[in-house]
Amino acid sequence: MRTRPVLVVLYDGVRLLDVSGPLEVFAEANEHGGHYVLRTASPGGTDVRTNTGTRLGADLDLAAADPRGATVLVPGGPEWARTIADAELIAQIRRLADGAARTASVCAGAFALAAAGVLDGRRATTHWDLTGRLARRFPRIDVDGDAIFVKDGPVITSAGVTSGIDLALALVEDDLGAEVARLVAKHLVVFLQRPGGQSQFSVRLETGRPRTELLRGVLDAVTADPAAPHTLDDLAGRAGVSTRHLTRLFREELGRTPARFVEQVRLEAAQQQLERTTDPLDVVARRAGFRTAETLRRAFARHLGVTPSDYRARFRTTGIA
Repeated sequence: MRTRPVLVVLYDGVRLLDVSGPLEVFAEANEHGGHYVLRTASPGGTDVRTNTGTRLGADLDLAAADPRGATVLVPGGPEWARTIADAELIAQIRRLADGAARTASVCAGAFALAAAGVLDGRRATTHWDLTGRLARRFPRIDVDGDAIFVKDGPVITSAGVTSGIDLALALVEDDLGAEVARLVAKHLVVFLQRPGGQSQFSVRLETGRPRTELLRGVLDAVTADPAAPHTLDDLAGRAGVSTRHLTRLFREELGRTPARFVEQVRLEAAQQQLERTTDPLDVVARRAGFRTAETLRRAFARHLGVTPSDYRARFRTTGIA
C-alpha cells in the first residue's frame, strides 16, 4: 500500500483554519483510498498557540522532520512579518522544501516560502490583501493577485484562509483523480472549483490619495457620479491638461489608465447596488454607468470572473431564515 505523507509546519501565531482546512480534506480523502499520513511539526516539537488562542500539539520537532516523498504544507498567520523574521524557522522551511516531493502554502504562508527563496522565479499567489506587499517585498516572484491557487512545478501557493481547502482538493485530484476530489468536496459541502477569482472578495479601489491636486479633483468627480460620460477628453478638460498628460499622471500615481479607473469605479457602484438592492440588472447597469446589462456582465466577467447574478446571490445582505 502506497502512503502519501503530508507534513504541516506549525509555529506560534499560525492561523487555525489554514491548518485545519487542508487537513480535513486529506482526512476525508482517506475515506476514499487516499492513504495520506498526516503529521505536524513545530520548532522543538512544542505546542503552538494559534491566532485564535487555541493550542495545537505537534507530532515532531521540525528539525527532525524528514521531507522525502512528502507534501510540505506551510500555513500562514496574521503576524507573517514576525514569522519570516525567525531565521531558524525559515531555514527549516527551506530544508524541507528542498527535500519534499511538493511544497504548498496557504494564505500568508507564501511569505515564509518567499523568505526561504522557494518562490524565486516562480508564479505565486497569497491573500488578496497581501499580494501587493508580496510583490514589493520579493520582486523575483511573479505574483498573481486573482488566482485562488497557483501551481508552478512542485510548488503550490494559495490565496486567503479557506482557499487552503481549494488547494488541498487540487492536490487530492492530482493524486487520486477528479472523482475522488468531487466526493471529498461534496462531503465537506464546498466547491470543487470555486467560481471566480479572489478579486471578487477584495476591498475595492485601493488607489490611495493622489499627490496631485488636479488628479484628486478628477477622481472625486468620477466617484461622485459614476454614470456620467467621463470620456478621456471630458476628464482632461476638467483637469485643464492634455489627454496625454492626464494619462501619464494616472499611470504614475495610480498605476492604471483613466479608462480603467472609471470602469473600476463603475464596477464598485454596481457591486454596492447588487449587494444592497433587488433592482433589475439593466437598472443597476444604467445607474453605475454601464448603459446596458450586457456591458455590465462583460465587466464582471473580465474583472471578477463571475456574473452579476452570481455575485448578488453570494454577497447580497440577508438575514438568517
